[in-house]
Amino acid sequence: MKFIAVYTSILFTCFFAAITTTTYAQVKDTTVNGKGRWTAEGRADKITDKISHKLNLNKDQEKKILVINQDIVRRMDAVKNDPSLSKKDRMTQFKSLDSERSQRFKTVLTPTQYKKWNDWEMNKKEHLEQKMEKKRTKKNPSPTPSAQ
Repeated sequence: MKFIAVYTSILFTCFFAAITTTTYAQVKDTTVNGKGRWTAEGRADKITDKISHKLNLNKDQEKKILVINQDIVRRMDAVKNDPSLSKKDRMTQFKSLDSERSQRFKTVLTPTQYKKWNDWEMNKKEHLEQKMEKKRTKKNPSPTPSAQ
């Protein structure tokens, strides 16, 4: 009797494991490309979700912001993957796309939401600059003054 119970539970466990792995293998995540990186649509969706939660967007605003983000992210990817651009040109185009996004958001968001979003963006930029400055100081430590 004990043998049948052990045999049945082992059989059930193997069956369950086979079904779950087969099911998991069939799920295709469209937000990640073959290299394990987020696709443009996935990144735009993630950005839109953050903005939506931060600014309490309604469904109509969320759809419009998603379309804007998808367009900007695709164009940023194109700039990033263009080998003919210099680093300076690439940064100029990124800044231009960023300001275009801002102008397009202005038409969708209420003035209060736009101000909140703009403050949030400025805060992120300041934080990034502080992070980069910290990296620079670690990379090139300033020489200590010599004792005389």
